[in-house]
Amino acid sequence: MNDVIIFAVISLSGIGFAAAVILYFVAQKFKVIEDPKIDEVEEALPAANCGGCGYPGCRNFSEACVKKANNDKNIEGLNCPVGGNEVMSKVASILGLEVEAQEPMVAVLRCSGSKKNAPKKVEYDGPMTCAFAHNLYQGESACPYGCLGLGDCVEACNFNAMYMDEETGLPVIIEDNCVACGACVEACPRDIIELRNVGKKSKRIFVSCVNEEKGGVARKNCSVACIGCGKCFQVCKFDAITIENNLAYIDYEKCKLCRKCVEVCPTNAIHELNFPPRKIKPVEPEKPAKIKETENKQQV
Repeated sequence: MNDVIIFAVISLSGIGFAAAVILYFVAQKFKVIEDPKIDEVEEALPAANCGGCGYPGCRNFSEACVKKANNDKNIEGLNCPVGGNEVMSKVASILGLEVEAQEPMVAVLRCSGSKKNAPKKVEYDGPMTCAFAHNLYQGESACPYGCLGLGDCVEACNFNAMYMDEETGLPVIIEDNCVACGACVEACPRDIIELRNVGKKSKRIFVSCVNEEKGGVARKNCSVACIGCGKCFQVCKFDAITIENNLAYIDYEKCKLCRKCVEVCPTNAIHELNFPPRKIKPVEPEKPAKIKETENKQQV
């Protein structure tokens, strides 16, 4: 009996030892040696894991930076929107490279379909998510392009940069908190949120509408919809405005912030942010009829 036990113990020990040796050599054969710079780059990142860089997390972004630096000797096209230029400079320094500063971005809401501008025509009764409602119907105002007002974008924001305004029914973007991670852009099924450059002194001009319906139909559902009239296109001297599918769009890279397009827009669909109030031109009082007659006689 004792011999059987001893034999079993020796046999199992031998099998275990052999398996351990095999596993050791397999592990050595397929061992992946990571570049230590990956850890250094990850440590320099803000650890937000927001996905704004285009990768699932900061670790993946670190690996992409190191790989591109080793292969291409640059990290062009890679950017951490949360950390901005300061963090990317640190990353470049770790990798022994230089990186060009990028224009900071911010999210903007391209819809003005508030409760006042786009009154309700129907009452929604269903799951309170924009993603579901978008597949179910056009919206309470009947605009198939406008904000659904159920706050998917706010839920997606991890930086407290958005909230729903109960008075207007639209999301509000807090510029100081926005890191341009793009989470709200991805969450919106109507594509009404866009990342644009912050602009000089935070000044921005954009068309706050994405409705591609013809003017009459668009205005029927929203009083401030873009009607594609082309007046803004005609006054722009910098080729910053295009008209396509009954909708105007302002290219922020070409726009010089002259504000002429804002002045001529008949529906107030073009928004200007963080500009000083316009100076009101004084209106000359109309001259009395007798004075006009005297002037006319003098001219004759």
